[in-house]
Amino acid sequence: MRTLVWLLRGFLFFALFAFALNNNHEASLRWFFGHEWRMPQIIIVLIAFGCGCAFGVLAMVPAWWRHRRAARRSDALADPTPPPPPAAPPPHQDGV
Repeated sequence: MRTLVWLLRGFLFFALFAFALNNNHEASLRWFFGHEWRMPQIIIVLIAFGCGCAFGVLAMVPAWWRHRRAARRSDALADPTPPPPPAAPPPHQDGV
């Protein structure tokens, strides 16, 4: 199953790589006030993907901090020393 997953990942990578190589035409990115950048289309897509990933990570930071704070609080409330083991039963006496 692992081999099949890695083959699928490899196929997906090479398909996207071929897509990128076939779409390296120059594209223009128009900003406000008449500013315009010209660069290969794949660079624009790569920058957009990277900005999206960075935005997603930054959006998750407050939740990570909240969970980290809650984990520290629960660790601080927990008793750090384990309970003692149960006492051994007294030895059997026959009345002798």
